Amino acid sequence: MIVPTARTAWIAALAAPVALVIAASVPGAWPVAPAAGIVLLLAALVDAGMAGRLAEWRVIAPPDGEVGAPLSIGVLADIAGRAPGGSVEAALMLDPRLAREGRVTLRLAPSEGAWEGSVTVTPARRGTGTIPHLWLRWTGPLGLGARQVAHPLDEAVRIWPDLSPVRSPALQHFLRDAAFGIVARRIRGEGTQFEALSEYHPGMDRRRIDWKSSARHTRLFARENEAERNNRIVFAFDCGQAMCEPVDGLPRIDRAVSAALTAAWVAIKGGDRVSLFGFARRPEVMTPFYGETRAFHRLQSAAAALDYHAEEPNFTLALATLAARLKRRSLVVLFSDFTDPTSAELMVESLGRVAEKHRVLFVTIEDSELIALQDAEPGNVDTLATAVAADTLARQRAVVLQRLRQLGIDVIEAPWAAIGYRLIDRYLEAKRKGGIG
Repeated sequence: MIVPTARTAWIAALAAPVALVIAASVPGAWPVAPAAGIVLLLAALVDAGMAGRLAEWRVIAPPDGEVGAPLSIGVLADIAGRAPGGSVEAALMLDPRLAREGRVTLRLAPSEGAWEGSVTVTPARRGTGTIPHLWLRWTGPLGLGARQVAHPLDEAVRIWPDLSPVRSPALQHFLRDAAFGIVARRIRGEGTQFEALSEYHPGMDRRRIDWKSSARHTRLFARENEAERNNRIVFAFDCGQAMCEPVDGLPRIDRAVSAALTAAWVAIKGGDRVSLFGFARRPEVMTPFYGETRAFHRLQSAAAALDYHAEEPNFTLALATLAARLKRRSLVVLFSDFTDPTSAELMVESLGRVAEKHRVLFVTIEDSELIALQDAEPGNVDTLATAVAADTLARQRAVVLQRLRQLGIDVIEAPWAAIGYRLIDRYLEAKRKGGIG
């Protein structure tokens, strides 16, 4: 397809007033204007012919990516019979998961006899992002005429949860803290199963002193218990409307998934078994319990399948279904959010019933926008009113979290960058004290 360029359109637009002046001042010279237009059109056609023809093209996209991580997509074109000069441009239609605008453009540069270029996008949601269409346009040496082609594509990029925390060096601290290793061995800690007696030293927990043994030996001895293993941990995700709201560019559910998979990796390496549970209006995802590192990719696949729902979650149905499937005491970690005490009422009641038989940990992401509104300088009446309203919402939020604590539920409220490590800390603490199984 041959099309005129923007340069041709500008020349025609600037020449139009000149043609009108000539026609008005010298009526007999009016054929000059259409003749000039024909010359311009012929020049554009000749220039487009000198642009060459597209011999081969290719779109280079990785098969997999992670949400929130930069992703590079390249375009390669081989144009035969092309005269020197001109430019080559490409446009790609993208799934909104890959680019919110749904379209990106890039300019190709010459490279070893071909033309290539790349563009970097940042996936905003998990799932399969498609690249359905490609447009290529290249101009002649004069920049007057261009050739344009459109090709349908069958490219797709699978967007997985963000696992950068799992690969981070900081995670090694938590792995060492949990005393993990390749060689199987018994782990001493503060669990529930008796392991051995050791001499008491200042700084030890006094509750570990074995008074009967100490009386027999006339020295203080402390009990050492075997740390719990083979515990069951369920990471439950509210996939409703509140969790789909963005925080620093990504939905809360994606921040929660990343933190949960990081903690799940630590739990599996520690000998415990992990399951994922997702729900909105009804339960959607429920995996078996996995206790081997080679099965971690199954948890990752299940987390990638958690969808986004613009609806209120049904906590009563979801948590009742989860409790019915748990045959032994487990640690239930719920990632959720709420906007006001009224909407959180059913959540609190349902979590209270689960906490009667299981250990429950409620995790919510700190609302950075709400904090910014609270801390804003009251420069005018509107800013002051906004700060007061934000402070009221924060107080209501604190009331709900306090109610959860009164029910014996652990609560973590932290910025999204810290919830993963806070969760690991709380898990290891519960594991050492034998508070899971």
